[in-house]
Amino acid sequence: MTAGADEADARRREQRGWYWYDWANSVYSTSVLTVFLGPYLTSVAKAAADAEGFVHPLGVPVRAGSFFAYAVSASLLLSVLVMPVAGALADRTGRKKPLLGWCAYAGAAATSGMFFLGGERYLLGGALLIIANVSFVVSMMLYNSFLPQIAEPDERDAVSSRGWAFGYASGALVLLADLALYAGHDSFGVDEGTAVRICLATAGLWWGGFTLIPLRRLRDRRAVAAGGARDAAAGASLGRGWRQLRETLRDMRHHPLTLAFLLAYLVYNDGVQTVITQASVYGSEELKLDQSTLIVAILLVQVLAAAGALLMGRLARRYGAQRTILGSLVAWALTIGVGYVLPAKAPVWFFALAAGIGLVLGGSQALSRSLFSHLVPRGKEAEYFSAYEMSDRGVSWLGPLVFGVAYQLTGSYRDAIVSLVAFFLAGFVLLARVPVRRAIAAAGNPVPDRI
Repeated sequence: MTAGADEADARRREQRGWYWYDWANSVYSTSVLTVFLGPYLTSVAKAAADAEGFVHPLGVPVRAGSFFAYAVSASLLLSVLVMPVAGALADRTGRKKPLLGWCAYAGAAATSGMFFLGGERYLLGGALLIIANVSFVVSMMLYNSFLPQIAEPDERDAVSSRGWAFGYASGALVLLADLALYAGHDSFGVDEGTAVRICLATAGLWWGGFTLIPLRRLRDRRAVAAGGARDAAAGASLGRGWRQLRETLRDMRHHPLTLAFLLAYLVYNDGVQTVITQASVYGSEELKLDQSTLIVAILLVQVLAAAGALLMGRLARRYGAQRTILGSLVAWALTIGVGYVLPAKAPVWFFALAAGIGLVLGGSQALSRSLFSHLVPRGKEAEYFSAYEMSDRGVSWLGPLVFGVAYQLTGSYRDAIVSLVAFFLAGFVLLARVPVRRAIAAAGNPVPDRI
């Protein structure tokens, strides 16, 4: 066997291990953030609210129905502070895998701790959400930065799409078990609240358990710019992390087309992330749907998102990733527009909306990740993916904040959901203006035949 064949086998082994982190963490994204925690934490906050419906974290009056959205927004703002440190440390030491492990297990532990929510412990719920979400966001930044190292340029759309599909399959599998427990909680001898808390805690156990596989398969690479132990230690400091972020942004000025893509992604992904985190709250509070209906709807999203990721990967091979993403943004805008006029207490229409979201969700995320990987200068993967993850989730605080403020002011979730259409339309215009072939060449990377 030739050295090239050995290298290809090793690369495929890493790719297979890499997929398993999507399998591990997608349960947090799905069962916790999308399905159970929003409605449950909102109910806990309402139980702690005063007669006018307000809670007072740190003495600030907050409408109980807005608390979850504000906690999500706060976690994403905090992620902006942490990611530059992790990205700088990963690139300067070449030890991304241990950092990935630390973040994964911190998030898994916080998620498992959600079993102890209940009564009026909304502040505990907010704190655990912030820890888990920051850990999730930073771990995803480190995980994504492996993609350009484990896949050749012409492989990345397919590898990224398979990873997303793997994750959505995992989310669907666990949601089936969650649905069985929640719908049949009486037969299991637990009440409804306990069933929800078991679902939250087991998501943390799943996340931690399956993280062992990528930690065994992935390999650390030698840092491109070795600066010795003293420099590596400096990279661990907050100041060093922010200096590295400034250097990365300064370096991006030499790659303005990469920066233009990040701006477009920041805008349309803010809409995507807000839909993911607020859909169950919208369904339960505005459309008056019960938890079982929401679980079935999100399960439908998971199944169709896995299929959609693979389908859009095939479309990208034929039409190019950029055109395929642009098409998905049109579909997003139409779907959310329909969501605004959905009648309350109509599960069939909500399932139709979930089907529309599922078909475009996985593919738009997977292709955005793989497209960006072509725009990263070699040796700066963690730095640039730190900026990408800040666009992905760390700077996606505006959508949840707008969502929360809209409800705070109007008391209607419909007024919040319709504003998200603007994120997708603006993102479409910005992305359409990016000449991606020139952007890839300007980053010093080979240009695929179809992009």
